[in-house]
Amino acid sequence: MANITGIRFKKAGKIYYFEAGEITLAAGDYAVVKTTRGLELGHVVIPPGQVPVNNTGETLSPVVRKAEAEDIAKEEELNTKSEEALIECGKIIADLKLPMKLLSAEYALDSSRLTFFFSAEERVDFRELVRRLSGKFKIRVELRQVGSRDEAKLLGSYGRCGRELCCAAFLTEFAPVSIKMAKEQDLPLNPMKISGACGRLMCCLAYEGEQYKQMKEKMPKVGARISTKMGEATVIGNNPLRETVTIELDNESRVELPLKDVSY
Repeated sequence: MANITGIRFKKAGKIYYFEAGEITLAAGDYAVVKTTRGLELGHVVIPPGQVPVNNTGETLSPVVRKAEAEDIAKEEELNTKSEEALIECGKIIADLKLPMKLLSAEYALDSSRLTFFFSAEERVDFRELVRRLSGKFKIRVELRQVGSRDEAKLLGSYGRCGRELCCAAFLTEFAPVSIKMAKEQDLPLNPMKISGACGRLMCCLAYEGEQYKQMKEKMPKVGARISTKMGEATVIGNNPLRETVTIELDNESRVELPLKDVSY
């Protein structure tokens, strides 16, 4: 075990690992760490000493210090400046008529760098935009293009279920989601009904995908011939959640039976 700590920079962001050295940290503390974007303020979610060295697989940056009141106040001040920078950047984008959607802006804690996040349908030549932004803010400026899922995560919203988007609330990584998962759950294949705010298939399709797959493996196929106490019958439907089978007997009557009452 080494003195490695897990730190998160956003509410549902990925956990990054840093070498804490002799600095004492507990879950819930804030820490100032050195990243490729300069100094950043992060939230400790895994205390030092609980992460084996070989689980990181990378050279770790150091924790600079446990955050002090001044650091937290500075972060709040920079968040306000970021909103102002976002407005100014939007004006320049409109002036240059660039086909891009500005999403958010972030200052490094040491004010050494300002990063803008945006989405666009295609690649954007933003060299002139960077030049003008650098001249206006007098610091290093970076622009990062993100995909539709990351856009939804950055902006946040509510899903058709009425709850906060999973990606903005708790998902730290995007799991693969396929149309096959919707089919296995007998959901309508209407894109409007199975797509999320990002326009992609809803992440929640993956939550019960494996469970439905396992349940359906126990069910007889539609069209299969089975035996029941009432005689031979043909399967015309099944309900994996209730573990019932709808059958049509040879006398054309239809019955829904528990799975345990049929043989196939």
